[in-house]
Amino acid sequence: MTTRGNQHPGEHMLAHLARMRSGLKGNGLIAEGRIDRMIGMTLEAVGCQAAVGARCDVEGRSGEIVEAEVVGFSGERLFLMPTSDLVGLTPGARVRPSRQATSVEVGNALLGRVIDGAGAPLDGMPRAVCSDRARLTGQPINPLERAPIRTPLDVGVRSINALLTVGAGQRLGLFAGSGVGKSSLLGMMTRNTDADVIVVGLIGERGREVQEFVQDTLGPAGLQRAVIVATPADCSPLMRLHGAWLATSVAENFRDQGKRVLLLMDSLTRFAQAQREIALAIGEPPATKGYPPSVFARLPQLVERAGNGDSGKGSITAFYTVLTEGDDPNDPVADAARAILDGHIVLSREMAESGMYPAIDVEASVSRAMNRIISEDHSRAVKMFRHLYGLYRQNRDFITVGAYEPGNDPDLDRAVLLWPRIRKFMTQDLHQPVSMEGSIRSLHELLHIENEPSGMKAPV
Repeated sequence: MTTRGNQHPGEHMLAHLARMRSGLKGNGLIAEGRIDRMIGMTLEAVGCQAAVGARCDVEGRSGEIVEAEVVGFSGERLFLMPTSDLVGLTPGARVRPSRQATSVEVGNALLGRVIDGAGAPLDGMPRAVCSDRARLTGQPINPLERAPIRTPLDVGVRSINALLTVGAGQRLGLFAGSGVGKSSLLGMMTRNTDADVIVVGLIGERGREVQEFVQDTLGPAGLQRAVIVATPADCSPLMRLHGAWLATSVAENFRDQGKRVLLLMDSLTRFAQAQREIALAIGEPPATKGYPPSVFARLPQLVERAGNGDSGKGSITAFYTVLTEGDDPNDPVADAARAILDGHIVLSREMAESGMYPAIDVEASVSRAMNRIISEDHSRAVKMFRHLYGLYRQNRDFITVGAYEPGNDPDLDRAVLLWPRIRKFMTQDLHQPVSMEGSIRSLHELLHIENEPSGMKAPV
């Protein structure tokens, strides 16, 4: 009987015979092995050797080929995770490792296209022919060579532009439970931003949302400057990881061309769950609420690929949605994401239920790069707005039941007076963009503060 991690006495001989049968391929010998065990989505192969991350072809009963990737090993046994359906595989199926490096096609030919995690078209058009290729997992950037965040990026949403100003090259989390307007806010930013290129990664979400996002949210005009990478929930966990990596590789290519890229990934939580499925399947022990340690290693590896490139190149401004299960802000993935991102925007269910869209909770949200890219007048206006906004919400119950008496606190009196205008300022129609200058001007008009012409520091 064969168990994981324990090799049958005959397996050494099997591996030796497999190497003897292997033929010349490329510049070296590649040993063909066989599938010895399958548990869930995990395949265990013996008789062949391949590095972690290498791709393998597994031949089914009728000659069909299942693509798989090496995700771990134990002794002479390789653990493979398929990228497609496993129907047709039988015990002893042949495994042919590939010496090809895992790379993907990237370039301008992908603009206006909808593709899956392997780069295959989902829009019914021929496969895009790109002249450039890039590593799926990217190349690390020396942190000392990254250009600093110095200029703002207009996302077309008044409350974000004015109160949570986003810098070109910043990475932010969009924290939300289900049904509070997360997808609608992403759609607003996609349509209204002044970025040069938009890359959207729909990772592990409902399949119907892909078509809705392309047709309703983007539309034909928005799709012309966008690339959509979709790996819905019915894809294998490995394909969901590949979808997130591919979207980031596409964004990196446009950044290296000197363009300002807006990367929207929905969601970082599904990416973490895909890594959890793979890690648990190959025997990694669970740690924090069922998440193995490798999940929290994968998250920064993905997020750190975004941001500014070398000086003189473009930028990737990234928004990663994080699903807070049961609206719990201390969810393990949410807690880890907060620590590695440059800020977070929290969507409030209470505000959404009261009809305020986008339902951004200003008190719980922060942009860590904001103070370096806005003027002093703008900064004072934001602090005053936050003060009045928080003061009203702290005393809302007293105001509602009539226990509030004017004249005791001038700041609270002002907050009560301005609250209808504050609600109007925070609310925005889905199809009505507001520019950066317009957002800052509205904030100053709300607070009756004189504004300087640009409302922002000149780029350094």
